[in-house]
Amino acid sequence: MSAPMAQFTEALDVLCRKVAADETAIGTQFPYVTLADGSWDLMPVSHSAGYREGKNWDHGNWFCGFWVGLLVAAYLHSRDEKFLRLAEDRMVLVTERADDGNTHDIGFIFISSALPLYRVTGNARWRGVGIRAADRLRSRLVVTRSGSYISSWGPMSDPRGRASSAIDTMANIPLLYWAAKETGDASYALAAEAHARMTDKSFTRSDQTLYHAVEYDTASGNRLRGYTFQGQSDESSWSRGTGWDVYGLAATAAATGDASYLRRAETVAMKWLSQLGDAVVPPWDFDDRSADATRDSAASAIMAAALLDVADLQAEDTRRQRWLDEATRLLEGLCAHFLARDDVHRGLLRHACYSRPHGVGEDSAVMFGDYFFVEALMRVVSPNSFIESKRAPQF
Repeated sequence: MSAPMAQFTEALDVLCRKVAADETAIGTQFPYVTLADGSWDLMPVSHSAGYREGKNWDHGNWFCGFWVGLLVAAYLHSRDEKFLRLAEDRMVLVTERADDGNTHDIGFIFISSALPLYRVTGNARWRGVGIRAADRLRSRLVVTRSGSYISSWGPMSDPRGRASSAIDTMANIPLLYWAAKETGDASYALAAEAHARMTDKSFTRSDQTLYHAVEYDTASGNRLRGYTFQGQSDESSWSRGTGWDVYGLAATAAATGDASYLRRAETVAMKWLSQLGDAVVPPWDFDDRSADATRDSAASAIMAAALLDVADLQAEDTRRQRWLDEATRLLEGLCAHFLARDDVHRGLLRHACYSRPHGVGEDSAVMFGDYFFVEALMRVVSPNSFIESKRAPQF
């Protein structure tokens, strides 16, 4: 076994050990960030997104599906049936969110749970849940004179949410591409591609860095402003957002066969890698240049998963190997320097950052970071078992 493969296998072994122990301790709630003592902070699955106290947006529990995905990955790695039973039991709880009309994060919730469960078990129940969720996500499409985008936050009847979209939505639209393929209904894919096209036009700055969020004029489609919730400032380069964008662009290239989306994914990824330099993990925001800047290992985990997709889509071996090498470098570094092997720390990746401006998970494990870390590891260790490869078409 090669050195990287041994590292990756060890990390998956740690996953199996930790999720098995945590399932006996977390009850019916779901982990989302670790606390100062290393334990998981928990949230009920029913906690939906919404405006609190009139104007403050609460993202709610968009983490619950990731936990199901970790259990499925633990089953595939260990072949211990208990993990699959636990995943299906958890999925029963998560299913209630399939009709949630408040958030784009319905994509995250079900891409990571219903889709891998259906893939592994063939149970049509989970397929149906995934399609229900895709219906909700598709219904968030806002059509303007200059293009269409998926609204990220709030009920569609609320003009505040209807006008706004976040870069994170790019990593939610793969649910729509999956639904289009499953059902033969092209409207899912048309909505997803329209969003990808509009986002690439409206979120990208001249230096190829990205806004976290954009507020649109809902009639014309013009960008009224670019801003951020979780970065340092409205014009700063929030490191995690780039991974979401590359992930969605690669998915769009694979679904549409349009090479321009792959080239955009490469361009945006190259900018991120140039900002990263020789490091393995970026600061939470590239514009925070202080010596002790908070780091975000989740940003590297997400980018590693996205770069594996970019590699899969390459027709030329040299180009494929280049992106595979970049993804592998990130994963090796995460395993060597950020993997929490000890049992006191219940997450997998130390030194992630959920939201520094809001004081949540500033230096902790975060559930989405652990999930995308495991997704990337599974892609390398057990190709095509956890999620479907994007190797066709190739460009």
